[in-house]
Amino acid sequence: MEMKKRIHLELRNRTPSDVRELVLDNCRAKDGKIEGLTAEFVNLEFLSLINVMLMSVSNLPKLPKLKKLELSDNRISGGLDVLAEKLPNLTHLNLSGNKLKDISTLEPLKKLEHLKSLDLFNCEVTNLNDYRESVFKLLPQLTYLDGYDRDDKEAPDSDAEADGDGVDEEEDDEEGEEEDDDEEEEGEEEEDIDEEDDEDDDEVGEDEDEEDASGDDDEEDFGHDEVEDEEDDEDDDDDDEEETGKGEKRKRETDDEGDEEDD
Repeated sequence: MEMKKRIHLELRNRTPSDVRELVLDNCRAKDGKIEGLTAEFVNLEFLSLINVMLMSVSNLPKLPKLKKLELSDNRISGGLDVLAEKLPNLTHLNLSGNKLKDISTLEPLKKLEHLKSLDLFNCEVTNLNDYRESVFKLLPQLTYLDGYDRDDKEAPDSDAEADGDGVDEEEDDEEGEEEDDDEEEEGEEEEDIDEEDDEDDDEVGEDEDEEDASGDDDEEDFGHDEVEDEEDDEDDDDDDEEETGKGEKRKRETDDEGDEEDD
């Protein structure tokens, strides 16, 4: 897709002055030059032109608020003086994968007073002896070259990622603590359940003891009933004996009366 058409699509019914970020990666720059990008993008802060077969930045319009410019994987070999003229507030510039061979081609960047980060990965210039020392000397305003400062410390973006990892670890620790708390709560619940079971067992034992006690009472009552039955039997025997005695006495008296009458 041609760059001009791509810009029209990226606008999405907005006016150029409303656009703050514009990504045109992998489109086609006609004749190796920028086209369709105008000074109307007055509020543009981020512009990405990665792998668009760009050979020159001569057609770049003036963009006073642009801070970050991505030009990696193109065919730029010089003419960087336009950047200083058109992008006075540029802070980050990525020229990785271009045709830059000599330190001298970077000299126009001295005019970019706010330039803090410059990337030149996969450019031939990086193969020169004392490359880093020479670039930092040429561009004293630079803080980071290819992602590292003069003391070989990484740029803040890498530090931010590291901090993000730290946050993940803290979250993992918090999750671990929550899991431990859950396990403790489960253990306490199990103990409470065991205690309740023990109480139930004690109550069952007490009920059994009461049943045993009532059983003993029944046995005692049963023994008492047997004694009473035996006493009742003895009384019945005595009554039988008394009645028998009375009967014999009556018989003897009758016999005696009969004898008297015979006399």
